[in-house]
Amino acid sequence: MTILLAALGAAIGAPLRYLTDRFVQQRHDSAFPWGTHAANATACLLLGLAGGLALPDWATALLGTGVLGALSTYSTFGYETFALLRERERFLAFANVAASLAAGLGALLIGLAVAASLTGGG
Repeated sequence: MTILLAALGAAIGAPLRYLTDRFVQQRHDSAFPWGTHAANATACLLLGLAGGLALPDWATALLGTGVLGALSTYSTFGYETFALLRERERFLAFANVAASLAAGLGALLIGLAVAASLTGGG
């Protein structure tokens, strides 16, 4: 059952990631991968919130592993960073790595803090 919930969540998260990427990227005239950056930071924020709420196992499989695991994408982040390097956009490649790490960890911490305030845990 857990595998089916994760698969169902991924079936929702993957198209959501694609649509988020396209929506954001179309609004920027830049080689920087803003769409992937936005999808990954959003997934980190929501994963922090979900993790801080201590969801039951079935909900963690559906939302955490499935939806949010598919919404975020390390492979696309890696590919886009490599593509920037290949195009000799070294500054943008470095900025993508630094900004993605900072935004992802920052968003995760914000999600955890929001969860703690909602549950009275701090």
